[in-house]
Parts: sequence; C-alpha cells; structure tokens
Amino acid sequence: MKILFLNELSDPRIGSSVRQMYQHAQRLCELGHETAVATCTQDTARAAPGELREEEILGTRVFVMHSDYELRWRGWVSLDNRRVRAPLARLYAQFRPDVVHSHLLHTHLGYGSLTAARRAGAAVVFTAHDVMTFCYQKLTCFHGGEAAVGTLRDYPAHWSKCIPCQRLRFRPGRNAAIRRLLARDVHQVTTVSHELATALRANGLTVDRVVWNAVRPQTHLPSAEAVAAFRQRFGLTGKRVVAIGGRLHEQKGVSKLLEMLAVLLRDLPDTRLVVMGKRDVYDREFKGQAERLGVDHAVVPTGWLDGEELQCAYGAADVFVTPSICFDTFGLVNLEAMEHGKPVVATTFGGSQEVVLDGVTGAIANPFDVAGYAARIAEFLVDPAKARSAGEAGRRRVAEHFTIERLADEFLEVYAAALARRGSVAGPMPPG
Repeated sequence: MKILFLNELSDPRIGSSVRQMYQHAQRLCELGHETAVATCTQDTARAAPGELREEEILGTRVFVMHSDYELRWRGWVSLDNRRVRAPLARLYAQFRPDVVHSHLLHTHLGYGSLTAARRAGAAVVFTAHDVMTFCYQKLTCFHGGEAAVGTLRDYPAHWSKCIPCQRLRFRPGRNAAIRRLLARDVHQVTTVSHELATALRANGLTVDRVVWNAVRPQTHLPSAEAVAAFRQRFGLTGKRVVAIGGRLHEQKGVSKLLEMLAVLLRDLPDTRLVVMGKRDVYDREFKGQAERLGVDHAVVPTGWLDGEELQCAYGAADVFVTPSICFDTFGLVNLEAMEHGKPVVATTFGGSQEVVLDGVTGAIANPFDVAGYAARIAEFLVDPAKARSAGEAGRRRVAEHFTIERLADEFLEVYAAALARRGSVAGPMPPG
C-alpha cells in the first residue's frame, strides 16, 4: 500500500509531531508499505512557485511545494490554496497513493488538498492534531481565564467569541466550509486525544477514532556522565531542576510558570527553572517578567536544543512541566520526558490527562491556580523517592501504551476503514 502524508512542516527538529510522522513512515516501510510526505516551503531556493521538488529526510521521500502569502488571509487561503493546486495534482498523479493521510495543512497545503486527494481516487484520512478546524489559533477562550479560574469548558465556536479575537482575520462561513469539506472528502477523521474529539464534536465535526500519539523508543539515553556535564555547564549541579520545553509562548503557560517559580523559591531557594526553547524569544517575551518577580537569577534559558543536548536536558530535570493555558491537545513532550523517567506535572486543559496519570506518573493541575500547581511540582522536588517512583511508572506507561508500533497498527486499521468507505479494494496488509 502507498501512503502519502500531508504536513506543512517537514523539519523533524522543530516539533515532536513532525518527528512522529517520520517514525510512523519508517514503521510502515518496515511492514512493507511505501510512504512519502508532501510539504510546503516559503524558501524559493528550496522550491520555486509552481515547482515540485523531491528531497529525502530521515530516509523518507519528501515532495516540496512553494507557498507564501500574508497570513492575515489564512481564513480564506487555507480553504483552497491555488499556489499548490498544480504541483499537488502532479504529485497525486505521479505517486498514485492508495491513502492520503493529512496531518498539518491549515495554512499552506489547505483543505483543498483533501478534495484533490479524493478526486484522485485516494482514501483520505484526516488527523486533527489541534483545534484549527474550528479555531483560528491555539484555543484559549474555552476555560474562562482568570475570571473563571480556568474552570469552564465552553468549546463551541461562535462569532461573538471569534470576531473580537480575530477582528479582520475572521472569515464568515469558514468553519461551516471546513465541516462540509471534511464530511464530503474525508473517509476517516481521527484525533490525538479523547478531549480533542470532544471539542471537535461540540463544533459539529465527526470523529471516527482516537489514535493517541506515540514515540519510537530511543536506542540509548544519555549517560550519567553526560547529564552531569550538562548540569555543570548550566550551573545546575546540586540544584532542584524544573524544566519546560518546546515553543515558548504565553499560551504555553510560561508566564504562569514564572509566578510558580516565585512561590517555589520561598521554601526551595535552590530551585532552578530550565527553559528549553529559543533564547531570543525568552529574552524578548519573558525575561522582563522574571526580573519583576525577582526570579531571573533562578531561570536558566538554554536556547534551542536538539539531538544529544536535548536528551541531556531531559535527563538533568527533576520534574518536567507543561502548564499550558491553551487547549493542549496531547503534549508529545510529556511522553519524551516520561521516556527519560521524569515525573510530569501537566495542565488540566486538553488531552494531557490522558497521557499523565495524576498521582501515578506525575500530576495534573490547573495553571490558573498558581499556588496549587507549584505545590504539585514541590511534591516531587522534596521527595526524590516519589519522583523516582512516578518516573518509573511513566516510563512503563510509555512502553505499554505509546509506542510507534501501536500507532502504526491502529492507523493500518484506520486506512482499511477509509479504503472500505471509499469503495475500493486494497491489497492485503501485512500483520502489525
């Protein structure tokens, strides 16, 4: 069977979900299938307008198309991006996929790529990794914010909420158009968490199945010596280390985490917060707040990490945190920290509570309750035995429930259902 993935992001260094896509592609190849990726670039040196170029990334064929425009028009362009129509049509004719499996397409590949896939005769699978089918950004309005202390779960989108948020970027009829297109052109819709499925269904979208995200076990974790060297390099030797990683943004709870750090330092002055993300973003967006709170001395911004350095950072943490105040659909970084045997204190918003088991592999807490969230972090900082127990339980949970082999097997079932709904007969699929 030939599977073509649609994903606007192709660099495995910039996101856990992109790395997962390549791991999934590799696993399918191991099972005897053929895979490729369709992606977009804004760099004309990589692909000129109208061109279709082929690359290889992590052993996977990657077909690159060009698309660039002013993103204020995304509500319009993302429904059907004329910039990619011709090269995408050539790709469908050239690769002749049995299944087109869409991941991220909300800006450049566009929903029209699903219509084109269906017309080309492919079975079409759409995986929602986020809320962009009904929201223009990371969903933040659903919980009521500070006023409601984050206790609401108001998922349905409505113009009265969206227009004040998006202003001139609001495109009337966008959400209805997406609902119609998915119903007409997609044979199976999956989400990465049950809570995301709940949010999509609250907005009139059909969800056929939930397939949790996964990681491929690493061949080796960093040695104790490498982790100790990382700690020494960043002044963490003998400190209690809390870590956050990924894209640094207000919506990811970084500001709330700085407030939590101020609470932790009152009783645990040797606490250090390792910020694993772009240094210029931290300096521009959060350093001033850290200085105002008097916690700047306890923040260790490492800059962007990948490869062995990233693994050492996970290894150096005593507790990993994901205090998002947006709808955090799954949190693949939770799995990465758990694989390293680290307790995770995750947000109550979104799918994290399907990954992190409260009181077993870490804790689930409301980041609007700054003192309460800080207390859950402190539980593991002051009790190394409890931290070890939670970390070991987390590592077991990853091995039992979140492997790339399980994900590939489940998606083979999804592909079979999509092919059946399309009305075509596929060749026999190797066992999982």
